[in-house]
Amino acid sequence: MGLKALLRNQFVTPEIEAAVNRIPKPVGSFGYDPWGYNVEGVKVWMSVIKPLYEHYFRVSTDGLENIPSLGRVLVVANHGGQLPVDGALIGYSMATNELGPRAPRIMIERWVPTLPFVGNAMNEAGAVIGDPENCVKMLRNEEAVIVFPEGLRGATKPYRKAYQLQRFGTGFMHIAIKEKCPILPVGVIGCEEIMPSVGNFKPLASLLNAPAMPMVLPFLMPARVRIKFGELMHFDGEITNELDIAAKVNQVKKQIDRLLKTGLEEREGWFR
Repeated sequence: MGLKALLRNQFVTPEIEAAVNRIPKPVGSFGYDPWGYNVEGVKVWMSVIKPLYEHYFRVSTDGLENIPSLGRVLVVANHGGQLPVDGALIGYSMATNELGPRAPRIMIERWVPTLPFVGNAMNEAGAVIGDPENCVKMLRNEEAVIVFPEGLRGATKPYRKAYQLQRFGTGFMHIAIKEKCPILPVGVIGCEEIMPSVGNFKPLASLLNAPAMPMVLPFLMPARVRIKFGELMHFDGEITNELDIAAKVNQVKKQIDRLLKTGLEEREGWFR
């Protein structure tokens, strides 16, 4: 028996089986799509994430009704917490959305697949290297694609900068306009506290050929996570110049910042 089949038999519950089977995601006869997404792999991943989502991070969501049940959409979120926990939790909330489940594709940094065993596993769960060509092809396949425009600037920032949005890349806006794709802004509150960093150990990062080596506790804190899906944003017309693109990106950034501030006002502390 292969490892995937063993994990499936051990972890996948009838509830997860039914949830994944409800997702309108076309795949080939072996359960894969062109970018490596695999139905059985997703079932295993969701079974692992489920107790973390429901009991450890006690995730709550707002605005699930704003997620299109079909068709292309760029899901644009803030990034933090050193590890891609935020992407996994957003993805799980979308996959289990009773109003219309989606199997989102998550854009990841190029260095992630270099980690042993991690790349293939994340690929089967829906992660794809964050290349513009990949993103465009998936949108033309009417996928929901999760992007983090802050990139590593957001994920590896020290905790003293928590919830201070870092510089956004502009590539997602070029794609949204050219592909006539709506943008769904998302604010994630709580992941900054899961693994707060006090700094970056650059010599060790250089030694390991890693983009950063945050100084953190060696475990995940059980901070409560809130995910706020905003209203769809549409950007039409021609691309005239980069200043226009930057202004549009700033509109998205401001909307995410508003979602973050609302979530921070609602919570009573890291764990409540």
